[in-house]
Amino acid sequence: MKKPQFIDIHILQTVPPSNINRDDTGSPKTAYFGGVKRSRVSSQAWKKATRDSFSDLLDEFGLGWRTKRAASLIAEAVAAILPEIEDDQAEVAAEKVLAATGVKVKGGETGYLLFLSTAQIKALASLAAQAFEAGGAVDKKLAKEILDIKKKPTLNSIDVAMFGRMVADAPDLNVDASVQVAHAIGIGKMNPEFDYFTALDDCSPEDNAGAAMIETTEFTSSTMYRYATIDVLHLCENLGSAAVACRGIEAFLKAFITSMPTGKQNSFANRTLPGAVVLQLRDTQPVSLVNAFEKPVEASHGKSQIEIGCERLAKQEEAVDKAFGTTPQKTFVITASPDAQSLPGAMGVEGACSLDAAIAQISQACAAYLAENGYQTEEVD
Repeated sequence: MKKPQFIDIHILQTVPPSNINRDDTGSPKTAYFGGVKRSRVSSQAWKKATRDSFSDLLDEFGLGWRTKRAASLIAEAVAAILPEIEDDQAEVAAEKVLAATGVKVKGGETGYLLFLSTAQIKALASLAAQAFEAGGAVDKKLAKEILDIKKKPTLNSIDVAMFGRMVADAPDLNVDASVQVAHAIGIGKMNPEFDYFTALDDCSPEDNAGAAMIETTEFTSSTMYRYATIDVLHLCENLGSAAVACRGIEAFLKAFITSMPTGKQNSFANRTLPGAVVLQLRDTQPVSLVNAFEKPVEASHGKSQIEIGCERLAKQEEAVDKAFGTTPQKTFVITASPDAQSLPGAMGVEGACSLDAAIAQISQACAAYLAENGYQTEEVD
C-alpha cells in the first residue's frame, strides 16, 4: 500500500465589515461552534473564488467548465472542426455524443451542472464530428472512455481533478475530489450589524430634501480560520501526470490563499489577505486545527485576535501531534501581520518565509514523493 501525502493549509485572516457570503435572507452566513454563533463563509464560496483565480495561473487545458450547457460548448467545438456544418446539425451531433456517454440532454441542457475539462470537450467534439461525417452512430465505448478518468486521466483538467464531478445519469463517470475545503468560521463570537443608508436623486427639485431610497444591509467583521487539504497521490491519479499535479498544487495554494469571495465587495471593499498561513506536509492523515477555537477568541490584554489565534493554533497542533502521532513532515509559516511574528517559533520552524518560497519547496517535495510512487515528473508544455 502506497504511503499517503497530504498538504494541510491553515489560514488566519481578518475580514473587515463585509457580507461576502449571504444566506437566503441576505444576511451573512453563520454557524454555531463551541455553543457560540460565528460568522461563516461556505466552502463553495471560497472554491468558486479559487477557481476564478485559476484563470490567471493556468492555461485553458488546466481549466474546466461547470455548466448545464455542455452541449453548446461541444457544438461550438464541432463547428470549429467542420466549418461547413449547420448550427442545428452541430447541436444534434453534440447531444448525440453526450447521450453516448450516458448523460441525458433535454432542450439543449443537461438536468444538472456537468463539470467537463476543455480537453474532454474537444475530444467529444472530435468523436461527434467523426460520427457526423461517417453518417453513423457515436461509438459509446469511445465516448465513455473520454470521461473515464481511469482510462484517460490525462484528459482531466486540474479543477475537475481537485473538486470532483458527480454525474447522476452515469455514476461510472464520477470523479472523487482530491481537495477538501472547510467552511471558514470566525474564531470569535459574531456580532452582526446593520448599515442604514440613503440615496438622493441628483435630478430632484431643490425644494425636495428627502431621500429617493432608504435601505439597510446586514454585515459583520471577523477574524476567520480557513482550512483546506490536498491528497497529493489522489490528485496525481486523477490527472495521470506528476508534472500536472505539481502545477495544480502550486496554482491551488496561490489561488486559495490569496483569493476572496466577491459578495458585496463593491459596497465594502473588504479585500484583505491572510495575517498568518501555516502549510504542512503530512504522511498520516489530514488534520484541521479548528478545535483551537472551540472557545471563542476575544481580543484582550493588548493582544489582538490574530495574536491570540496564533498562540491557540500552535498549542492545538502540539496537543494533537502528541496525542495521535500526526507530527507533520514539514511545516512552512507565512506571516503578514505584526501580531503573528511569534508563530514560526511556536510552530517549531526557524523563521517565516514568503508564500512563493513555501509553494516552490512544497512542489519539489511532492514531485519527489510522486517519483517514489512511480509517477515521474515529466516536462509539460
